[in-house]
Amino acid sequence: MSNIYKVLQERILVLDGAMGTMLQAYKFTEEDFRGDRFKDYPTPLQGNNDLLSITQPEAIKTIHAKYFEAGADIIETNTFSGTTIAMADYQLEDLVYELNYQSAKIAKEVAEEFTAKEPHKPRFVAGSIGPTNRTASMSPDVNDPGYRAVTFDELRIAYKQQVEALVEGGVDILLVETVFDTLNAKAALFAIEQVKEEKNIDIPVMLSGTITDASGRTLSGQTAEAFLISVSHIPLLSIGFNCALGANLLQPHLEAIANKTNFAVSAHPNAGLPNAFGEYDETPEEMGAQIEEYLKKNLINIIGGCCGTGPEHIRVIANLSAKYEPRDLLKPISESHY
Repeated sequence: MSNIYKVLQERILVLDGAMGTMLQAYKFTEEDFRGDRFKDYPTPLQGNNDLLSITQPEAIKTIHAKYFEAGADIIETNTFSGTTIAMADYQLEDLVYELNYQSAKIAKEVAEEFTAKEPHKPRFVAGSIGPTNRTASMSPDVNDPGYRAVTFDELRIAYKQQVEALVEGGVDILLVETVFDTLNAKAALFAIEQVKEEKNIDIPVMLSGTITDASGRTLSGQTAEAFLISVSHIPLLSIGFNCALGANLLQPHLEAIANKTNFAVSAHPNAGLPNAFGEYDETPEEMGAQIEEYLKKNLINIIGGCCGTGPEHIRVIANLSAKYEPRDLLKPISESHY
């Protein structure tokens, strides 16, 4: 596993595309989400994609394999909502450890199959850690700006449980992604450091924020550079941005951080902006042309896709990335940093 540091020096690594977009194509019903195990569960479960790692594991396995076949080096576990905080919507808090462990195990099995077939191209699994549906630094109630729906400590405890399960399930990397509130991310990063210390392990950590709109800021008000500065004290494998914007609109924010950090820089943008029906229309070729601008400007080390992207987008991105050198790191990343 330790060779991810080495591989990162040698070439641009390709991250997978969207999991949700691929799952939508299966058109799973409420019964499919439940499977036999949850057929009498008292709350509706349709839409809980993380649960499919338990009830429809073959579908998850197939999606991971499709991304590896398309040229991805790193796949993300199906655990974006895998905390007790997010699972409370479905009254499935008690299932969190199993959800994360099984998702990691499935992804790792597929990664090992592909690495065995192509030892010259090792495959990696990133444990996906989403932002939860609560925010620690802002109030959800405009009439009570001092109110908080969640505390830092509640987030830390929830994230720690998720991280432990992902690590025990075999992930190679932890990816804290779609960060709209940096305080939430710091709770996740704090939990990761706790787990690393308790288990006496080193595991690389990727951090990916979300610039929510044309203001060029995260939801909690930080510019790209401010976001970078506020987390630079933590030993990260990479920092970057994902979601909310298409590749072209994300570019200035990557430019803002690329020459200011010795961390690797990552991006996994959406396939453009959603249309009136909430769908993404950008073709793999259109998205690839925009991402090639990143490559020409030497902005990134890790590149993939978020909402609306599928294996064909990743195939185009992987083929383009192979033609370019990775972004120069101001100082070489080495395991001695961790």
